[in-house]
Amino acid sequence: MKQIYLVTYPTGKIYVGKDTVGSYRYFGSPDMDVVNADFMRLPEEVRRDYSVRKQILWESETATDRELSQKEVEYIRQYESHNPKIGYNRWPKFGGNA
Repeated sequence: MKQIYLVTYPTGKIYVGKDTVGSYRYFGSPDMDVVNADFMRLPEEVRRDYSVRKQILWESETATDRELSQKEVEYIRQYESHNPKIGYNRWPKFGGNA
């Protein structure tokens, strides 16, 4: 099962990703240095006890890898997760004022 998912971090920022096998344990690969820098701005009590939420936005048993990649970009743009103020996606390049 191919999936597009949205991960919400306690920083308030999001990450949109794709999974070609439908692993419910996979949370993507945002730049951990950027995520960690944001976490360091959180209160210590939040850094010591937090939850990360994963939502499946779209899934298909028949989509090609190309269709999956197109859907990923569609959702990244829809949620603006490539805007550094909103999310952790760094591609496609955000064209607005961050």
